[in-house]
Amino acid sequence: MSRQALILRYAGFAVLATLANLGVQRLVLLGGDSGIVFALAVGTGTLAGLVVKYVLDKRWIFFDDATGLRAHGRKFTLYTVMGIVTTAIFWGTETAFWLIWHTDAMRETGAVIGLMVGYVIKYNLDRRFVFTNARLGATP
Repeated sequence: MSRQALILRYAGFAVLATLANLGVQRLVLLGGDSGIVFALAVGTGTLAGLVVKYVLDKRWIFFDDATGLRAHGRKFTLYTVMGIVTTAIFWGTETAFWLIWHTDAMRETGAVIGLMVGYVIKYNLDRRFVFTNARLGATP
């Protein structure tokens, strides 16, 4: 797979995971608007997006054919930890832009920059630490 195809596929999967996250959040939020319902919506949405992205990345980005509960459990745990690291980059960049400029436009600019940097780092962390036995189609 070419580098460009890999980047487009990875970006497309990020969009799908985001849509899954937000879709699940909206479904849960139909149950009310309390703080508990909101926290449940964010948590279940995040989990849904994480699972969708893991399944797609495992199969279509890293071409990892490992099976079994043990292999999936270990990889999914590592995948989640790498996501925590890169989420901190995203949230940090978004927050920094908000604190500096105090506008929604700049906050969202920071969010987009943070997401782009985070996803590049996440790909490399996943390639190095999560999908170590995978057959890669390309190296961005």
